[in-house]
Amino acid sequence: MAKSVTTIPATLSRFTAAPINSTKKRRVAAYARVSTDNEEQLTSYEAQVDYYTNYIQGRDDWEFAGVYTDEGITGTNTKKREGFKSMVADALAGKIDLIITKSVSRFARNTVDSLTTIRSLKEHNVECYFEKENIWTFDGKGELLLTIMSSLAQEESRSISENCTWGQRKRFADGKVTVPFKRFLGYDMGPDHNLVVNPEQAKLVKRIYGMFLQGQSPFQIARTLTEEGIPSPGGKDHWNPSNIKSILTNEKYKGDALLQKSFTVDFLTKKKKANEGEIPQYYVKDNHEAIIDPETFEMVQTLMATRTKGRNRKSSVSLFSSKVKCGDCGSWYGPKVWHSNDAYRKVIWQCNHKFDGQKCATPTLTEDEIKGLFLRAANQVIDQKEQFIAIYEQVLSRSLDTTALEGELSELEAEINIAAELIEECIKENAHVAIDQAEYQKRYDALVARFDKAKARHTEVTDLIAERMARKHQIETYLKNLRSREPLTEFRETDWLAMVDYITVHSKDDIRVAFKDGTEIKA
Repeated sequence: MAKSVTTIPATLSRFTAAPINSTKKRRVAAYARVSTDNEEQLTSYEAQVDYYTNYIQGRDDWEFAGVYTDEGITGTNTKKREGFKSMVADALAGKIDLIITKSVSRFARNTVDSLTTIRSLKEHNVECYFEKENIWTFDGKGELLLTIMSSLAQEESRSISENCTWGQRKRFADGKVTVPFKRFLGYDMGPDHNLVVNPEQAKLVKRIYGMFLQGQSPFQIARTLTEEGIPSPGGKDHWNPSNIKSILTNEKYKGDALLQKSFTVDFLTKKKKANEGEIPQYYVKDNHEAIIDPETFEMVQTLMATRTKGRNRKSSVSLFSSKVKCGDCGSWYGPKVWHSNDAYRKVIWQCNHKFDGQKCATPTLTEDEIKGLFLRAANQVIDQKEQFIAIYEQVLSRSLDTTALEGELSELEAEINIAAELIEECIKENAHVAIDQAEYQKRYDALVARFDKAKARHTEVTDLIAERMARKHQIETYLKNLRSREPLTEFRETDWLAMVDYITVHSKDDIRVAFKDGTEIKA
């Protein structure tokens, strides 16, 4: 008996699961995005919204489901695109049947994001239409075309990113400074896009530096500014110690600018990292008007380094923190309260490790005793200031000269560049020419060793120059201050901070005050 085959026609759409003869309107939404917030782009954005609103509402078989938008947002990822995420969420919730957008690049420049989103929408019977490329995602060829166009969009984004990066680095190389002015305390953007002092904000910057020089820690300064209700550079009510440290260490406040402190690692994720030597940096001196004079700025840098250097040295809570040293173990003195709950309450200073293991024999000191020691030692120096000035002027010209080191640094920089080029040539030769691998490895290791040796010495010489320059600046500032000094009749915090490096306590009868020029006086 012959077979009989009967065709049963399809009654449901394999894409929408709706009856083929259904007259139900499709709920249609549009997506519009511009990547920048400049005037030209915003005009384009408004035009897109108006166009798609009229386009969808002009179709009798479509129901307008809204226009989702993102302004000034990159298309390389979807993490910060709130309009896009809201649209996808509504589509997955069954509120949208069709999404229309201008082009694949408006939807996403990231190939993975684009395909992942499209497939997720497709699983929920939501179609997408890309007008420029005429791609319908329910079409059999849709995903193939989409993959190609998304890849092209991603490559375009990479090219744009590289061009922008090149342009930015060219501006850096030309010494053109850019900062986030809305979050940068003390400066506004001038007519030439350079930094112009904001007088009111500059007062706050000077106050922060002054508070630090008076012995307050970044934590204390942040707490004070928060309690006074002064908004942070970011416009927040709360100040963090990191905000204060950033202000205290930013070279722009002394009129200079270090450019390219960080760079973008991946154009897709926009991830940034601190520049640790991977790409060049540029230091622009005297770029703009300073708020803090260079002497004060360098004094702050030295003080910050000093407060965190050495055993038990930390950010100062008191004027005398990290200033009084035990002659027995080398630890710093810290405050202790005696008779805290009665009328004999007294604050004394003693070695922080006085009772650790082998007990230190060094005596305790009251704050009045420390002040008296300083006044006696300081007046000895002031009485003989002409002699001290003459001695240290010779030290400045001889011991702290950096000319030879700077010459060696230039030679080392040339050696590093030569070694790096030879390493690259060695690798390139091995990749293109068949050579003995043992011989190649030997040559490669020798070149790397040459590079590492020059690099290590370069770091060493750089540190030596910085150390000498800091010491030179410290002595110069100290001598400048000393020339105008008259004998001290009372203790003042500014005198203490300007003159004293630290005090070493050996015994009750042997306490020595080390001044910032290196002079040590038995008080």
